[in-house]
This record gives sequence, C-alpha cells and structure tokens, in this order.
Amino acid sequence: MTAPRTPVFELRGLRKTYGEGAAEVHALRGIDLHIDPGEMLVLLGPSGSGKSTLLNILGGLDRPTSGSVRFGALELANASDAELTDYRRHHVGFVFQFYNLIASLTAHENVELVTEVADDPMPAEEALRLVGLGERLKHFPSQLSGGEQQRVAIARAIAKRPAVLLCDEPTGALDVGTGILVLESLLRINNELGTTMLLITHNADIARLGDRVVRFADGLIRSVESNAHRVPPAELRW
Repeated sequence: MTAPRTPVFELRGLRKTYGEGAAEVHALRGIDLHIDPGEMLVLLGPSGSGKSTLLNILGGLDRPTSGSVRFGALELANASDAELTDYRRHHVGFVFQFYNLIASLTAHENVELVTEVADDPMPAEEALRLVGLGERLKHFPSQLSGGEQQRVAIARAIAKRPAVLLCDEPTGALDVGTGILVLESLLRINNELGTTMLLITHNADIARLGDRVVRFADGLIRSVESNAHRVPPAELRW
C-alpha cells in the first residue's frame, strides 16, 4: 500500500473579512482544503467568489482573519513578516493576468532578475526554452506578442524553482490560440518539474485541464471534483 503524501497546503476553517460594520465583506467564509504535491488544481467561480483572496493568502501576500493555512511545517496565518518574505522568495511563483515585465529589459534579462535572488535558480535561458521561447531571448517586451510576454512571465516565475506556482487568470487577456500556448507551457512545467500549480479561471472548459476542480461561490467551496482524464490544452475552447 502506498503511503499517503503530505499535502503541500492544508487549510482548515480559513476565513477572510474586509471592513467593519455595514461595510464588512466576507471574502472567505470557512475554507477546508488540502493540496497535494505536483497537483494541478483549478479554481473556478465568478468574480467576487473568493478565488483571488485565497490565492493571495496562499502566496503570503495577505493574511487570513482566522483559521489555519499550513505550508508544510509553516503556519502562514501567524508567520512573521520575515518568514512570509522568505516563503515568497524561495517557495512561491506568481503568474497574473498582466505580465508586469520591465520594458527596458530583454526576455532573458527579465527572467535573470529572479535568478539573482534565488538559492538554486534555473538558468534564464533554460526557463525560457521550457516555455517555448528559446529563440526570443534577446527580444524586448515591445517586440513580443501578448502570449509571448505571458510566457516570459511564466519563465520568470519558475526560474527560482518554486514548489508552488500560483496563476491568477493567466489567459484572461489572450485569445484562444495564444491562451492554448500559455496553458501548454504551464502543463509542461507541471509535468516535467512536478511543480504544484493552482490556476484561477472563469472558464469552465479550462477546468478540464486540472487534476481537481474547486468551485467557489460567495466565499465558500461549493464542490471539489476530480477529473478522470486531464484534457490537453489544444482540445479546450472558450
């Protein structure tokens, strides 16, 4: 019998509230969830359902109001600022809808910035080749398409070899064909590096890419479903 794997994240009763009194907003209303090593987890739900709030907490960018969120032995809910900074620097990569590249730097230089602060970085060229941009190393963002810029952002995120990659609507600003290339890059990273990946989307079809799909509504998890077969990005439509 195979021994159970220790979760990368273990969440118990996670709550996040913004504001007070009549202006109080309950972004998360008590989330219980575990995320396994190497898992591709898709977070699905409408705007305001709590997906991005959860990702911000898991990324150490925000703190919960109450509840527990553990990354291995580290309790993020009561970690010090220094511990959260170290956690973000060494263990987490972020990919957002907008690329946030430095316009005056080449693709290679944008990725290389991250490798300078990592303990065991991947060479910038290797990271860019992994996302299919090995021939675009010396191009500036203005010389790249939107999809290529997003793939540079992905390469930058993975160059420090993070345990977890958090992706918030990474295809939200892209057309279908370009989005498929971005998803193929993410899937390659998940498969080849074993990076645990959480991907937020509004698109129900993209959910078929994940090992599991977590559906959010009103700050609650409404369902957690496993995909018997992960669908290749080229077969997705939106």
